[in-house]
Amino acid sequence: MEEQFQNDIVLDLPDITKIEFKRIDKSYLKVITINFFLVFLPFLIGLIALHQFVFTEPFNEYIIYIYILFFVFFGCIFGFIRLSFPLRKYALREKDISYKRGLLMKKMTTVPFSRIQHVEIDEKPISRLFGLASLSVYTAGDSSDDLEVKGIQKETALQIKEFISTKIDA
Repeated sequence: MEEQFQNDIVLDLPDITKIEFKRIDKSYLKVITINFFLVFLPFLIGLIALHQFVFTEPFNEYIIYIYILFFVFFGCIFGFIRLSFPLRKYALREKDISYKRGLLMKKMTTVPFSRIQHVEIDEKPISRLFGLASLSVYTAGDSSDDLEVKGIQKETALQIKEFISTKIDA
């Protein structure tokens, strides 16, 4: 006998706001800060080189404004990074993993274990100094990672990877 197809209306939606999210390790803010200054310093050196060797005398009258604009621009970027850091959180549940982030544009990604193809752990050089790793979750049909949690302790990342691997193999 054939089963009768049913497509019932969902009345009770799960409340995602009740999930207890874990914060990213505080040491990861140091990693972000170091990376920021590794980008900032070459730009500063380039500006100083332009000031010394390229800019003409009439242009140098406005150099203080250029430096102020430069530091304000990078200061705003750094402030945005610092303010948005506490909003990076992840949650591991029985059937899925979620990650949320964002200060101005909030984003939350949830990947059910049934869709996961594989999980990777990545340690970048500066993160490795602080014992941190990134956990990347890949699903079918796309070559990029669908969910990446950066800045968690390496041991925790290994435990999560093993947990997810066990779930997707079952």
